Amino acid sequence: MHLERLISLMEIIAVVGRPVTVSEVQVASGLPKPTCYRLVQNLLEQGLINEPNNDGRYVIGERLIRIALLGKSDVDVRRVAAPLLRSAASVFNETMFLARFRDSKIEIIHVETPEDPARAYVHPGIGERPLHACSCSKAIAAFAEERFVDAILEGPFQAFTDHTKTTRQELLEEFKLIRRQGFADCDQEIDMGISSVSAPITIGNIGATFSVGAVGPVRRFGPEYRRNIGPELILLAKKISGAIQLCNVAEV
Repeated sequence: MHLERLISLMEIIAVVGRPVTVSEVQVASGLPKPTCYRLVQNLLEQGLINEPNNDGRYVIGERLIRIALLGKSDVDVRRVAAPLLRSAASVFNETMFLARFRDSKIEIIHVETPEDPARAYVHPGIGERPLHACSCSKAIAAFAEERFVDAILEGPFQAFTDHTKTTRQELLEEFKLIRRQGFADCDQEIDMGISSVSAPITIGNIGATFSVGAVGPVRRFGPEYRRNIGPELILLAKKISGAIQLCNVAEV
């Protein structure tokens, strides 16, 4: 009964779609006021709801969003992100990809290619990427929890090309740059002639769980192009984050 009541209150807060007071939750639930106030306090203490403005109004908490996100399949994420990636592939006329951090690995889970039949493009493939070399990995790692960053920096660092960074200090300096500019790039660090740019996708305050990127031949993806497309990817990352969060809340 106690668990059922807690779930009921979370459903009410999620469905309203805006910060709500305990009084509003109590009326909607029909529970006695003391019981409702106690349950709301339980949810708050466990991080399942938050009081973002310290004004007695509550929203679904970061912990609950994290639980919903971790349980979300690649199919669910691709479903909400694919239209945005497809549109970006058309606008930039470049291959766009989505990567995910899970089980201490970073994997590309979706790719959209340009529709222009005359366009030569690069397909990055699907699956796991090196944590120290790919832009999609570095975009996530630079904003990750300290313990994950430490695990990456333990190495070993495989040199895929002469451009691959293979020392702890090089990666630490690059992570600082990524945090400062908001996006990461990969200049022929995995394959010669291929470069990419990625921006982290943050979900609330739980860090960068995904990243979105563009990849292409280095003759197009030179330093200036990478600097220009980086801010565009940051904006795209925010749109994808919003789509994922809306999907999460709707299913909580």
